[in-house]
Formats: sequence, structure tokens, C-alpha cells
Amino acid sequence: MELPKFLLGDNTDFPEDIFIIHLDYPRFIINLKDDEVEFMEEAEDLDESELNTEMEGLIVLANEFYDREMERYEKE
Repeated sequence: MELPKFLLGDNTDFPEDIFIIHLDYPRFIINLKDDEVEFMEEAEDLDESELNTEMEGLIVLANEFYDREMERYEKE
């Protein structure tokens, strides 16, 4: 099965939060409400500087994914 790079998630226990789940390495969940990031695994092959650089780009992509998904929902 091929999985998408990002998934959009919500939960009624957290009605104000919007979660983006990144399924490629390094796997993480970002809460767009406050940009808090929770890693689902340790990034073993990246040092802290590399990880920070990688995460900056991935967070931008996560926000772009969310914006694209919202545009698609509005069109329907």
C-alpha cells in the first residue's frame, strides 16, 4: 500500500486543534494551532542541525498541504 506523505487529522477531544501527520521519515505530528511538533520516532541518522533544517522545510510543506486541502474542501 502506498501512503500519502501527509494526513490531516482532528479529534473531538481537541476541538480547537488541527493535526498534520507526516508519514515519511522523520515521522511526526504537528498541531497547527500552536505549531507544536511530536516526533513518532528518533531521527537517528540526522544531527540536531540537520534535523532543524529538515524540519523547517517539512513544516512549510505541512502548512502548504493544509492550505491545499482546505481549498479543495471549499470547492466541493
